Amino acid sequence: MVSRAYTVAFEGVEAHQVEVQCAVTPGLPAFSIVGLPDKAVSEARDRVRSALSSMAIALPSKRITINLSPADLPKEGSHFDLPIAVALLAALGIIPDDAAEGTVSLGELSLDGSLVPVTGALPAAMSAAEDDRTLLCPRASGSEAAWVAATQVIGANSLADVVRHYTGQSPLPPSEPGEVNPDTSPLDLCDVKGQERAKRALEIAAAGRHHLFMIGAPGSGKSMLAARLPTILPPLSPAEALETSMIHSVAGLLDQGGISRARPFREPHHTASMAAIVGGGRRATPGEISLAHNGVLFMDEIPEFSRAVLETLRQPIETGKVMIARANAHVTYPCKFMLIAAANPCRCGQMYDPNRACSRAPICGEDYLGRLSGPLLDRLDLRIEVPPVQFSDLDLPANGETSATVRERVVAARILQDSRFASTPDIRANADMSGAVLEELATPDAEGRAFLGKVAERFGLTARGYHRVMRVARTIADLAGSDTVRKPHVAEAVSFRLTASKEV
Repeated sequence: MVSRAYTVAFEGVEAHQVEVQCAVTPGLPAFSIVGLPDKAVSEARDRVRSALSSMAIALPSKRITINLSPADLPKEGSHFDLPIAVALLAALGIIPDDAAEGTVSLGELSLDGSLVPVTGALPAAMSAAEDDRTLLCPRASGSEAAWVAATQVIGANSLADVVRHYTGQSPLPPSEPGEVNPDTSPLDLCDVKGQERAKRALEIAAAGRHHLFMIGAPGSGKSMLAARLPTILPPLSPAEALETSMIHSVAGLLDQGGISRARPFREPHHTASMAAIVGGGRRATPGEISLAHNGVLFMDEIPEFSRAVLETLRQPIETGKVMIARANAHVTYPCKFMLIAAANPCRCGQMYDPNRACSRAPICGEDYLGRLSGPLLDRLDLRIEVPPVQFSDLDLPANGETSATVRERVVAARILQDSRFASTPDIRANADMSGAVLEELATPDAEGRAFLGKVAERFGLTARGYHRVMRVARTIADLAGSDTVRKPHVAEAVSFRLTASKEV
């Protein structure tokens, strides 16, 4: 007789169902696991044996075979411990077969039988809901998985609790969802003195999810501005919060099962590897661009990043997803992020400072910013120069607009976009428009179209640059509450496309 239990194998943020089959047959005593397990799964037999021994359950002197089906799907991770133990307990007649077959379980076993929390509980709960099964997991992971209301989630502290639950001795209560983590950031946009043009660029970027490139001398406030961008972004919608949390669940970044409505803000160092930025490694884990999904990816001193790393950003920026190719599988992660890039004008950073002029200008700046390829720069919607702040301005009281005030305008613009794109679920913001949708919704009036044509001819805008100006102009019109994109909206969008020196 073969007993069955169920678990999941992760491929990106997708959780594929795995049937755990257990057969106890006559033969030489052995405990084998087949079905393409990795090292962590193969080691489960020792953890399961020790956990059962701690409960005074001895394995029979027979051949025990565990098959993980489908056999051609790679099985990775320690979360297979619990489903293997559940299938084995059902095969030994300790728990009912129907209880094991009606459950999707995951969890790592300690040698004393206690359950250790694992990553991926949220996607596993989604998979269990699709199959109309209950999810069994460690209690510490239960609050995370319980956010999926379509399935019942049972959290246990130990394997003994699981046995008592399924035998009716001491049923476990369903887990409750974790707390919604509040946004307690003390940062505010009014902390930035001066830099009104940069603040306007941040507002436009936040309203339409546009990419922004800031060039300025050291200490001009680029990092300070970028750090305050999340304070003017609208909160995540329930669907966006679930998407983002699933990625963070796979990466093991959810804080005690709580789901946050604040948008992610990722700030990788320029020494980060390609696998850290894009994703990869032995288990094809999500990278920074996926962890910033529905949020902000801030790359300070972007010319210092590896050229190969920067070039890999081009396709994710366009498609909103990244595919990590492996010999036996292709893992796809979503990555609709807002890229905020910052750079000094040259290596010494003083090229624009008349008091400390760069001795190698303009070659110093050309060599430094020349590390950024034209195709990558062409994908950045807004480009601004952030001038140094005068010492006299630092003594002035903070009297600028607060983040709450700016956020109200940003939220109003996003509400317009939500209603506009209600019938096109793949488009959530103006930055996502393309093709016929872009032509229909972002084409300026006759005067604005003629002006944009002259600018494109004068500065040699590429087709991509032309369309990105249209998207930014549509966002500026939304902030102004205008149904039509007019010439002033186009003119402002063009001004953010061109630097003080040239179109880049």
